[in-house]
Parts: sequence; C-alpha cells; structure tokens
Amino acid sequence: MAEAAVSGTRSARSARSARSGAPARRVLVAADKFKGSLTAVEVAERVTAGLRRTVPGLEVEALPVADGGDGTVAAAVAAGFGRREVRVTGPLGDEVTAAFALRGDTAVVEMAEASGLQRLPGGVLAPLTASTYGSGELLAAALDAGARTLVFGVGGSATTDGGAGMLAALGARFLKADGEPVAPGGAGLAELASADLSGLDPRLGEITFVLASDVDNPLTGPKGAPAVYGPQKGASPEDVRRLDAALAHFVKVLEEPAGARATEFAASPGAGAAGGIGYGALLLGARFRPGIEVMLDVLGFAPALERADLVITGEGSLDGQTLHGKAPAGVAAAARAAGKEVVAVCGRLALPPEALGRAGIRRAYALTDLEPDVATCIAQAGPLLERAAERIARDFLD
Repeated sequence: MAEAAVSGTRSARSARSARSGAPARRVLVAADKFKGSLTAVEVAERVTAGLRRTVPGLEVEALPVADGGDGTVAAAVAAGFGRREVRVTGPLGDEVTAAFALRGDTAVVEMAEASGLQRLPGGVLAPLTASTYGSGELLAAALDAGARTLVFGVGGSATTDGGAGMLAALGARFLKADGEPVAPGGAGLAELASADLSGLDPRLGEITFVLASDVDNPLTGPKGAPAVYGPQKGASPEDVRRLDAALAHFVKVLEEPAGARATEFAASPGAGAAGGIGYGALLLGARFRPGIEVMLDVLGFAPALERADLVITGEGSLDGQTLHGKAPAGVAAAARAAGKEVVAVCGRLALPPEALGRAGIRRAYALTDLEPDVATCIAQAGPLLERAAERIARDFLD
C-alpha cells in the first residue's frame, strides 16, 4: 500500500522538494481516534513523538478532531474547552457521570456521553428500551452553565427512540391513552396517544442550536434509523419493524402539537442520526450541519491550518465510510482548499490510491503495513503509529 499510494512517484519527499524547493517544517496533526485502540489525543501524541524522533525540534501543532460522535467532547477539551461533569440518566435508567465541554458561552455536548453504547450496563444491548433521557439532561446542564450556543454531537448511540427521551427530559410529555407516560425507548412509542410540547425549556428558543452529525439518514423507512442502524444496537429484523412503526406513529402523533413540521423534519437529512435523536433536535430548532465541519469551526482549525505546511489526519480505518463525512475527509477537504499537503495515518487502509487522491490525501500510512496481524496491530497501536510517523518524517520532512 505505502508505495502504491504514491501513485507512481518513487519518493514523496523528492516530489515535494521538486515542486516547492524546500521541505515542510510546520506540521498540523488533526486526526480522529483509532476506535478501540487510541483516543484522538493519544494519536496526536504518538504521531508527534515519531515525527520528532526523526526530526528533533520539529514544530508540531496537535489538534485532535472528531465528527460529532464519541470523542467529540475530548477533542473540544484538548482544544481548550473546559470539561464539566454532571450526573444524568443512562440509557437504561441507571445514573451515570457524563461530561460536556464549555468555553465562554459555547458548549459542546456529546449524546454518547449520556446515551451511548458504552453506557449500557454490562454492555448488554437493549434496542427496544434504551432511552435518550440523559442526553436531554446533559443539554439542560449545558444551558444551566450559561451556554448560548449548543453544538450537539450525535453518534455512537445505544438508542432508537427518535429523541423522545431527550424531549421528555427537556419538558415534553408523551402519554398513553390512560394518561400515563409511555415506557422509555423506541418500542414504547407504539402506545403513544398524545404529545404535549408546551412545557419545553423556553431557553431552547433563545440560543443557537447546531446538530452535528456525519449521518444524513431520515427518521424512518428503508434508509431510516431502525433499518440502517438498529441491527448495530442489537435489533432483530422483527425489532427493526417494531421500531420503524413506532417512530412513524410518533411522528403522526406529533403532528397535533408540532404541525406539518413534524412530518417534514422526519424526512430531513440528519433526522435518523443516533437512533433518531436528530429528529428530536430538529423539533427543538436545531440546524443540521455535517459534524466535521462544525467541529473544525469550533476547534479553531482554520488558523491552525494557516500555520501549517503539512497536515496529518487519519482514523482507525480509512474506508468507504471515511469519504462520507468522516473526520479525515473533512480535514483533507479543508486543507486542500487552502493549498496544503495532506497525508493520513490509519490502522487499516481499504481505499485505493485514486480514492485517496480524490479526497485530497496524498498518501496513507497503515499500521497493518508494519504489523499484518490485526490483533497485534490493535494491541500495539501506539508504538506502531510512532513508527509510521517516522516514515512520514523521512518521506516529507527530512
């Protein structure tokens, strides 16, 4: 892969020297996490160590990035936001400690902190009953802390409840025919008889609310949240049918208090994000934007990019999904627009050189090129990443 990705050029270093007359000397490391191995912060640390081992004293700026999914708060904290912790309701009702990031009056809230798969007790999946209630509590905590701009990163959810739990935590009421609240989770929405949105937190109408996600699916249907993402959360084919029908019913009932926008939002891009919590956020007035674009703005990527000669991005797997709104693609697109050269690091590479080139990535360095055994690659990701960074330094910086 490593040599093939040069696209016929024997040395990326000599190609760059011939074009510019001088090697890059300022490097920006803007990579996402290697899921299951390294956080985005750890990726930046390992890459920096490898670069400086080959080029002592090299100027390296680390800006860990995220696309709105798990790791978003950590990326914001690494960029200078303060970390705030609160106790909220986990996806199955247990109390958990969740964090959001705050700088000035801007808060970065990550739904996975409260309602993510990692919050399921014992890791046992619960596709029908997991609730986003804690995510609503997390948003309320950010408002209590003085946030006037909410960046809501969604992904990695354990839930498929259309954001009903989140809305309930913020003051909405969802009742059965007997006047009792519906059961938590997506399946409980099948019994929904009435919805009351009049009690929603009024502060939500006074702020800037951004829904940040790399998912543009609608709420229901063949490309909706249950069908596409339900199986990842443990939903059987029958569960998928139940959840899709329950969410469709949820939308129908919401037409009374919310009007035509209830149906319009269900078909909107991002409505199906994180088990449909995107739909709930749109009902609250959020504006959908691709997660990586939002996070690059929030993290201060533009000025960091201006200072750099070479950009290193990456994530655990560079594959077809990378090209659809994932962090490396967003970083590469912004860097290419600024005329900066980009290389990538990854655990495994599943993109051909031409696809990398179209994405704006000159060359990719995969850990599996250094250690073919995947299990060893995952266990030794840190040292291997340093070795990959040493190669980058020799190819582009010597």
